[in-house]
Amino acid sequence: MKLKKQVTVCGAAIFCVAVFSLYLMLDRVQHDPTRHQSGGNFPRSQISVLQNRIEQLEQLLEENHEIISHIKDSDCQFALGGKGQSPDLQMMAVYSLLPFDNQDGGVWKQGFDITYEPNEWDMEPLQVFVVPHSHNDPGWIKTFDKYYYDQTQHILNSMVLKMQEDPRRRFIWSEISFFSKWWDNISAQKRAAVRRLVGNGQLEMVTGGWVMPDEANSHYFAMIDQLIEGHQWLEKNIGVTPRSGWAVDPFGYSSTMPYLLKRSNLTGMLIQRVHYAIKKHFAATQNLEFMWRQTWDPDASTDIFCHMMPFYSYDVPHTCGPDPKICCQFDFKRLPGGRINCPWKVPPRAITDANVAERAQLLLDQYRKKSKLYRSKVLLVPLGDDFRYDKPQEWDAQFLNYQRIFDFLNSQPNLHVQAQFGTLSDYFDALYKKVGIVPGMRPPGFPVLTGDFFSYADREDHYWTGYFTSRPFYKSLDRVLEAHLRGAEILFSLALAHARHTGTDGRYPLSDYALLSNARRNLGLFQHHDAITGTAKEAVAVDYGSRLLHSLTNLKRVIINAAHYLVLGDKNTYHHDPAAPFLGMDDMRASQDSLPEKTVVKLGTLPRFLVVFNPLEQERLSVVPVLVDSLHTRVLSEEGQPLPCQLSAHWGSATDVVPDVYQVSVLARLPALGLRVLQLHESFGRPTLASSVRLYLHGRDLPVHQQEAIPLHVFPAAANDFCLENQHLRACFSGHSGLLQNIRRAGEEQEQRVSSEFLVYGTRTSKDKSGAYLFLPDGEAKDPPVVRVTEGPLFSEVVSYYQHVQIMVRLYNVPGVEGLSLEVTCLVDIRDHINKELALRFSTDIESDDTFFTDLNGFQIQPRRYQRKLPLQANFYPMPTMAYIQDARSRLTLHTAQALGVSSLASGQLEVVLDRRLMQDDNRGLGQGLKDNKRTCNRFRLLLERRSTANKVQDERPVSFPSLLSHLTSMHLNAEALVLPMAQEKPPPLALHSFLPLSTTLPCDFHILNLRTLQAEDDSLPSAEAALILHRKGFDCSLEAKNLGFNCTTSQGRLALGSLFQGLELGSLQPTSLTLMYPLGAAPNSTSIHLDPMEIATFRIRLV
Repeated sequence: MKLKKQVTVCGAAIFCVAVFSLYLMLDRVQHDPTRHQSGGNFPRSQISVLQNRIEQLEQLLEENHEIISHIKDSDCQFALGGKGQSPDLQMMAVYSLLPFDNQDGGVWKQGFDITYEPNEWDMEPLQVFVVPHSHNDPGWIKTFDKYYYDQTQHILNSMVLKMQEDPRRRFIWSEISFFSKWWDNISAQKRAAVRRLVGNGQLEMVTGGWVMPDEANSHYFAMIDQLIEGHQWLEKNIGVTPRSGWAVDPFGYSSTMPYLLKRSNLTGMLIQRVHYAIKKHFAATQNLEFMWRQTWDPDASTDIFCHMMPFYSYDVPHTCGPDPKICCQFDFKRLPGGRINCPWKVPPRAITDANVAERAQLLLDQYRKKSKLYRSKVLLVPLGDDFRYDKPQEWDAQFLNYQRIFDFLNSQPNLHVQAQFGTLSDYFDALYKKVGIVPGMRPPGFPVLTGDFFSYADREDHYWTGYFTSRPFYKSLDRVLEAHLRGAEILFSLALAHARHTGTDGRYPLSDYALLSNARRNLGLFQHHDAITGTAKEAVAVDYGSRLLHSLTNLKRVIINAAHYLVLGDKNTYHHDPAAPFLGMDDMRASQDSLPEKTVVKLGTLPRFLVVFNPLEQERLSVVPVLVDSLHTRVLSEEGQPLPCQLSAHWGSATDVVPDVYQVSVLARLPALGLRVLQLHESFGRPTLASSVRLYLHGRDLPVHQQEAIPLHVFPAAANDFCLENQHLRACFSGHSGLLQNIRRAGEEQEQRVSSEFLVYGTRTSKDKSGAYLFLPDGEAKDPPVVRVTEGPLFSEVVSYYQHVQIMVRLYNVPGVEGLSLEVTCLVDIRDHINKELALRFSTDIESDDTFFTDLNGFQIQPRRYQRKLPLQANFYPMPTMAYIQDARSRLTLHTAQALGVSSLASGQLEVVLDRRLMQDDNRGLGQGLKDNKRTCNRFRLLLERRSTANKVQDERPVSFPSLLSHLTSMHLNAEALVLPMAQEKPPPLALHSFLPLSTTLPCDFHILNLRTLQAEDDSLPSAEAALILHRKGFDCSLEAKNLGFNCTTSQGRLALGSLFQGLELGSLQPTSLTLMYPLGAAPNSTSIHLDPMEIATFRIRLV
């Protein structure tokens, strides 16, 4: 067996070399120079040469596919699963079981009456930990800075003062974004006091991320990045490593978060905003504390202890026990004479010797009732709310009154209670001690849970699903910034390592590190649960947008400086001039709320050079678009060989072309994580292959402005249905609407119905209208458009112009990943709508019944079931990167480049909400509707795959994976190639060479999540070390993986890091916890590593 594998692997290697050699030879094949272009017909010789090249590539890929299928067998067993015991609580099953009947529970409205026997604690007293906290939103009603100056700095200043008055006092803090800003503004003396408070256990930093992130829309790159940013800050400034997670305010919870916390070495976590019916069910069965396990985990290595708060809110009225009317009397900020009071009309009373017995007894009754919902005799009671403890008087009111109660309770042995202030970890430690286990292990008798907690409802049918789409413009900008940050981190790390290797680091702009650091913090800030969610005030959204754009511009500079250095043949000639950068930017944004405008490259007598950056760790064959000012453009490789191109018009509207601007699309092979140098020439000899255009006006009398060089046929009336096809797919469209109707895969008799339509939801007429958080539709929800069809040798597309949306569907005529799916782009503008939500629905004959699949944070897939017993809005889920439906024969995946809300409301359907415009508040504290809509571009890919070995049993399991092709399609969509034109119009005096950083091909289930240079002692400068973060993706082999791309194979999770980076050696390699806080064992002797499927691993490395 082993010999067979070795032979296979060697065969694969030899084949890969052969593929590359052949492709290089193919790259030299030139177009036939003797034929010229005429009218709308392509020169047959050019087309046939191009077609031959494409077919030869196809054949090579086909043979490569045979090899992949041999190698992958053992990697496929993972997705089949079957190992590991099943959990006690599986969230999909819980949803199916619950009636969601919302019965009145008495004083605990969403629960039930709790009773107890007075002697229950005689043998084992109740241990109560009251945990003071202040929830600080880094932006919501006010901007981050305004909150800091008005409230947060006063909270932290008072904290230092007041905590030192009594060693029994405790406080927890979670948002490092605020804490670091405060730290920068305080004295050395105050810093020393903070370190003492942390050291003696009075102050605990919980979770320790830059923010408390949203868990629905955030992508796992950004979730990890903000966690690293916070943890690195804490380690450097305070010398502390967080132990427990605290997430009281995100609107629903993803199972990705417990995985990230577990891999960061945290041992416990707390959550609060869970559907009230689930809280009630878990409370009734004493399942509010559980071990949270990943659905795909075969050996319980991902288990983390989780505490779910039982009641409506994290404020004081809803945390001491089931009766808010009583608990509110123990929120001493609400003492009479203050600015806030108790809505239940019974105010708190200051604790005195005269009333302490009666008050303590009343509070103890609530504590005992709450403790009946949990399995242990240790009780957690949070004490705080939004921006609490901002005045010394509040510290005194809460801490002095509670201390009097504790002193009384603890002095009465007959009450069998021990009450005190505590931190979150004090509570977890006491619980672990009580049940006799070390922190992090499973307490005996506690359940294991898998799944997630979407979608959230806080009362009645108020589902917080609207925020999966709210402010999609910024959700998109977030991902653009994320892709740029990852690209900039990797290129900066490689450029710096090469500069140090050649001794030229003195010339390199190390100041770029401060730009990287600032971008990490701005991206981190935007993961906050009122930022990426779209649930902040309009002025706050503008503040976030300005920060995102500022960092995006800076990251383009970092990428340009690194690319400049890396493509130079002679590194000694490198000269960084910030005033005159070597390369220009690929696009520009006029303001934080405008779409990007692509740079137009001006051609003249001398060639213009382009540097194209591929941020993927796989080589890709891509169609690279460039805007130029000349019809007569040729594109050559750096060696001077012509590359296949397509010339298209650049359209300003449905019927107007932009004068003197053309799009040249180049078919280029881009090295993995590398830079390819291309040359643009103005050449009057042989024209580039132009596309031809058909314009259907549907009876409208519209003037059409065209360019002579690009054949354009105008049809006043409607068209018949028509199709576009490449070697993999045929997509057919309605002549009337221009919308997709069906797809047929090559080699299949039957087409698959995949029809698309736009829907508009209104809001319902009753009192509770939709707003930024809630999605309350008024039931299920027309002029024909102008349709423009473009056909060409490298891609063809259909664009339909509707009143509020234009949709483009493009089919690439290239081998490999890009030609296997349809690119779908929606340009949405609903600024004149009133109370409407716009959705795009795909309807197919896939027999998906009530099941569909959505991703969580781009990290994993969660199966979903349409619940008929729940209202329509309850069936929407977050879709950060993909959603799919399937039956025994087919799977249809919608890949997305931005987080949006998605559902499948009927068998065979997928529906995504593109934008929402709502004129009113939805009574969740924001105080305004959603009226600041922008022109927004939503980008998707639609992938239809054949399933070869589906079985019913496997499909019923609560776990699913994308195919390898699906993973790669998602990566192509989310990591676009960046085209950087040389800034000067004269050619460089020095030789430029493409940069190929990797010496071997990475297995195609490995993803380099980041290569993040770590900070030096001076945190604005880079150190010699970097964090290499790798993710091995789990994938489903039952889908046919045709033509993935060149020599893309898997390796059973093994990777030789020592020889990965060409021209650099691995000076050191230390496996660490996810956020680098803990080394995992001694540094290994070998530089080969192994990762199990789905695992993310961090290595502290030094490249020399």
